[in-house]
Amino acid sequence: MFLQQLALLNGFDLAGMEPCGAEFIHTVTECAKLAFADREAWYGDPEFTDVPLDDLLSAEYNAERRKLVGTTASAELLPGHPGGREPELPEFATRPFGINEFEPADRSHLVRGSGDPGIDPATGEPLGRAVDEQARRGDTCHLDVADRWGNMVTATPSGGWLQSSPVIPDLGFCLGTRAQMFTLTPGLPASLAPGKRPRTTLTPTLALRDGEPYLAFGSPGGDQQDQWTLGFFLNHVHFGMNLQQAIDFPAFHSRHMPSSFYPREAYPNELDVESRAGEPVIGELRSRGHLVHAQPPWSLGRISAVARRGGMLYAAANPRGMQGYAVGR
Repeated sequence: MFLQQLALLNGFDLAGMEPCGAEFIHTVTECAKLAFADREAWYGDPEFTDVPLDDLLSAEYNAERRKLVGTTASAELLPGHPGGREPELPEFATRPFGINEFEPADRSHLVRGSGDPGIDPATGEPLGRAVDEQARRGDTCHLDVADRWGNMVTATPSGGWLQSSPVIPDLGFCLGTRAQMFTLTPGLPASLAPGKRPRTTLTPTLALRDGEPYLAFGSPGGDQQDQWTLGFFLNHVHFGMNLQQAIDFPAFHSRHMPSSFYPREAYPNELDVESRAGEPVIGELRSRGHLVHAQPPWSLGRISAVARRGGMLYAAANPRGMQGYAVGR
């Protein structure tokens, strides 16, 4: 997902845009919609299905996909045709897109996090409905480690939420929760099968510079992980922000695509943006057709990062929620 979004964005003059400006947020969001649409059609366990990865990341494929990015928000879910293949979507992604029987049609006035009410807008993780709000907070975590010898590790452990995953008798560990990301529609890359791994939202990321490990980063956040980390990476690479500045900058994410979590709802054109982006930016995004939910300042994202360059080690952590720390010795 992360690489496919970068491949789509490669044809835009991002450096010429204002960071966290309306043009930038719109462009990144529309490319994310296209990449997530491909996820629903083509992502799966490569031991069971031929994932057209080379085509999905090719310059030719993404040049064609890039033509779908217009000046206004698209309300469609549009997977592509890598290698001339015909896409097929799972049942939950073929419901009348843009229709949700549980919510009013016009939701642009809402302030709370968009998406399924069982999903925490700040973390992207399912809420434990039967558990006290303060007691259940946590879920997925993330860590990044670098040492003086140039070794780097990035990891996003998640898969058994204690509030909803019963312990297997006599074994002492919880049932995994990632199998909900399979589809029961037969014959697709993500269809359920014995011994098959589900595609997942967990995306710890390692970036190389001149062939050497340079940057390890990631975040909790369900379907927001690939979006939050992309914004951080673009802030750092294209706009020259240091690690902490790139993390601290106002965050945003789309809820346009089908959720990876039950009940797999989609909210076309819905966009969560931290209010620190400013009213002019939010107003222009709305004029482009995005259903913007202005979220409280310092509320979106949980990114941490470490880097090694010129023999020096760098680290930064997200101040949002006071859940992350950067330490060294």
